[in-house]
Amino acid sequence: MDDAKGFQENKRVAHKGGELAGKARKNLERKTRKKVVSHENYLNISQKRRKRLNKKE
Repeated sequence: MDDAKGFQENKRVAHKGGELAGKARKNLERKTRKKVVSHENYLNISQKRRKRLNKKE
C-alpha cells in the first residue's frame, strides 16, 4: 500500500489504481463475455449535477 504525500506521488498512485481497475474490468469482461459498461447501463450525469453531488461528500 502506498502512503502518497504531495501531488506527484498521489498522481502516480491514482494512475496505478486506474490501471488495476482497468485490468480487473477487462478480466471480468473476458470471463463473462459481457461488457461491463454499455449504452444501457452508462450513467450520464450533467456537469452541474456532478458538482452538486461532489459538494455533499
